[in-house]
Amino acid sequence: MNVLVVGSGGREHALVWQLKRSPGIGHIWCAPGNAGIAADAECVNIDVDELEKLADFAVANHVDLAVIGPEAPLCAGVADVLRSRGVAVFGPSGAAARLEGSKDFAKNFMLKYKIPTARAATFTDAATAAEYVKGEFASGAPAVVIKADGLAAGKGVLVAEKEADALAFLAECFEGAFGAAGARVLVEECLFGEEASILALTDGKTIVPLVSSQDHKRVFDDDKGPNTGGMGAYSPAPVVTDEVMKRINEEILQPFLHGIQAEKLDFRGVIFVGIMVTGDGAPKVLEFNVRFGDPEIQPVMRRFEGNWLDVLAKVADGRLSEAELVWSKDAAVSVVIASGGYPGSYAKGFEISGLEDAAATGAVVFHAGTARKNGKIVSAGGRVLGVSARGASIAEAIANAYAGVEKISFEGSFFRHDIGAKALKHLK
Repeated sequence: MNVLVVGSGGREHALVWQLKRSPGIGHIWCAPGNAGIAADAECVNIDVDELEKLADFAVANHVDLAVIGPEAPLCAGVADVLRSRGVAVFGPSGAAARLEGSKDFAKNFMLKYKIPTARAATFTDAATAAEYVKGEFASGAPAVVIKADGLAAGKGVLVAEKEADALAFLAECFEGAFGAAGARVLVEECLFGEEASILALTDGKTIVPLVSSQDHKRVFDDDKGPNTGGMGAYSPAPVVTDEVMKRINEEILQPFLHGIQAEKLDFRGVIFVGIMVTGDGAPKVLEFNVRFGDPEIQPVMRRFEGNWLDVLAKVADGRLSEAELVWSKDAAVSVVIASGGYPGSYAKGFEISGLEDAAATGAVVFHAGTARKNGKIVSAGGRVLGVSARGASIAEAIANAYAGVEKISFEGSFFRHDIGAKALKHLK
């Protein structure tokens, strides 16, 4: 089978890396790809928002399966465009992608189908939202979560522990800091506990969770600093015990499946469920994403040992129940190396050294924001690389990942030193 992967980040590199190892794989293209993906697939100079060009390319090159990585083209309806041209697609329709594209839509979906989540209210004007926030803090709330309704490249969410911060962020939203995404705003209660990520495949008939994982959102060690797109991840997540996973399936995944069926949403892809495991072990949904989480997919792909092409193709064809998912018992850890200044402004174009040395340790280096310039691989994004390694235990996987990280350098680069530390606390 010939496959087109759409996207250019660490998520897409992890997917391409696993697809390349699949029996039955033919040619792999990635649009637009990056310098690391180019070693595993043929990169095509088509941006993810050029939906008709992607479809034209897929038809002209006899693509058997298109795998959509990022959320923006999914919300724009790329799956619909491709399917209308006869191309099989791993990815939900534009209507189904509203589960990520509109936080208000997702919240109403959860409430309608009794999926446990945080209490929230939606606002379309700053004054009313501000009064609500003041009321929350006056009633003793230790924090509130404010979310721009639409896609904001991971920057439209704030956990505000102070009323002044919440009001300032509301003003940013309604004054256009996030464009149309901030015209509608959700104010949620802040849930407390430990987060985990559940990625579940669904073809609209069946839903199957992948192995659990946990992301590290904050930019600095000990969960300090602003949120990012993710500074590292590990799998499995010990906080997701067998009992918690049973509850996630019964209280979240099965109602989700019922909901998309009842709403007649064409969902053939992956649902990312951000989970907060509260103090009493109850799982509650923080958010839905309609694509693989990054960096979570990196350690998850390191643990997968089956035929990934066959799995994705069966999802696209509505035959997920026939797919076989095979997992290693090893743990896996992925550590992100970022550009100095991220998640704020940062410089690009710095030559990256040590990639081959890192690979020699046994780690796999997934490229997120890289480019090739004058024959050299250079930094080209905020999150630049994800260094991923396996081990017989979480501790061993952490050590193996950081052995690879230490080999890599470029001007201004930095990384968190505590990826996986929460897992170790559970295992003591």
